[in-house]
Formats: sequence, structure tokens, C-alpha cells
Amino acid sequence: MSGQRVVVVEDDRVINDQVTERLRAEGYVVTQAFDGPSAVTLVAETGPAVVLLDVMLPGFDGHEVCRRIQSDRPVPVLMLTARDDEADILVGLGVGADDYLTKPFRMREVVARVAALLRRVDRAAELAATTDRAPLGLGALGVDPGRRRTTIGETEVHLTPTEFDLLVCLAREPEQVLTRERLLADVWGWGEATAGGVATRTVDSHVKALRQKLGTGWIRTVHGVGYALEIPPC
Repeated sequence: MSGQRVVVVEDDRVINDQVTERLRAEGYVVTQAFDGPSAVTLVAETGPAVVLLDVMLPGFDGHEVCRRIQSDRPVPVLMLTARDDEADILVGLGVGADDYLTKPFRMREVVARVAALLRRVDRAAELAATTDRAPLGLGALGVDPGRRRTTIGETEVHLTPTEFDLLVCLAREPEQVLTRERLLADVWGWGEATAGGVATRTVDSHVKALRQKLGTGWIRTVHGVGYALEIPPC
């Protein structure tokens, strides 16, 4: 991962400097922003591999930053939030964030999450090049891995990159229960070092965001195990 560019957006200079120092020690090239407008400009100018993005920022908040940078060029975003509120987390995932960390966090967790996001990008590119990209027809649900397009009937469903990758993973094995650990490995590229209670909540939050867009009846929860894509009866 050495040499990968990371942008850290955090208005608390102590936290920003601590995160930046640790990531630089890990070999990343890190640049800093302290408010919403400068974050958008910096990301456009530097084209980072990953953005660490605080939710509460001067100028405009992290959700608006995420919207603007994702509309320009999809980039993995790790949201940093002081609120462990499900509604806030779903808003962040809905505007294109890939993952989130709740403050206070440990620096080794930040490093692990950044590495996992980079692995997810590499894995997605590898799968796109080597796996079957034929469209998947699942009743009214259409999933086209080649065009990265999702439809229900004639209506297109707009998904974030992570939501789409999660849906493809479930759609390739319809009616089969996939564990959270399996989804973390296949979609996020996380291993045992990063798969824990906090990590599996990432899966749960993304599934909830995906359900909001697909509607009810498509994804079944198997409590304590994982999720399965169901094909509702016509």
C-alpha cells in the first residue's frame, strides 16, 4: 500500500494531525483539509485512493462533501462520525460512503480500515475482469455486472459502488444464506484482523441502505448468521 494517496478531512487539527502522522508512518502520501469547500477542491486536485471524511465540518458537512466528490469520480470514503446513530450512518452510506468509524477510534483501526478499502477496490477490479459479467435476472430484479446497472421492472435503481458490489455478491447465489464474514471478505476484502463486532455492523448498515432502495422482500435476514437474496413470488 506504500505510496497510495490519502486525503484526511477533519476540522479538529489534533485528530487530523494524529491520523495523518500515523498514515504517513504506514507509507501513505497524505494531504489534509479542515473544511468542506477545501476538501472538495483538494480531492479534485489530488485524485486520492481513499478519503477519510469527518461528518461535522465548517463550510458544508461531510455528507455534502461526499456527494460532490462522488459525482466527479467515485472514490472510497471512510466517514468519521461522533454520533453512533443509525439514521446518520445510513445517510452517509446513501451519499456514497463505503464505511464509517465512530469516534473515539484507535489509530490501528483507521489503518486497518484504509487498507481494507484499498483491497476492496483491487478486488472489485479483479472480479470485473475475471468473472462472468452476464446480466443476472432474478424475477423483476435485474443486475448487470458489466454495465453496473440495477433495475426493478423498467425502473433503474441507483446504488453506490459498495451497495452494487454487495448486491452482486448476494445475487450470484440467490436463496443461499451468506454469512457476514463471507460478505466482509468478498465485498470489502476484510480478513480476520478487521472482522469483528464493529466490522459486521458495516454489513448490517449497508444491507439496510440497500433494502431502502430495493424495497421490502428482496433480502432475508437470518439472525446471527447473515443474509440471502430472495426472489419474491409474482
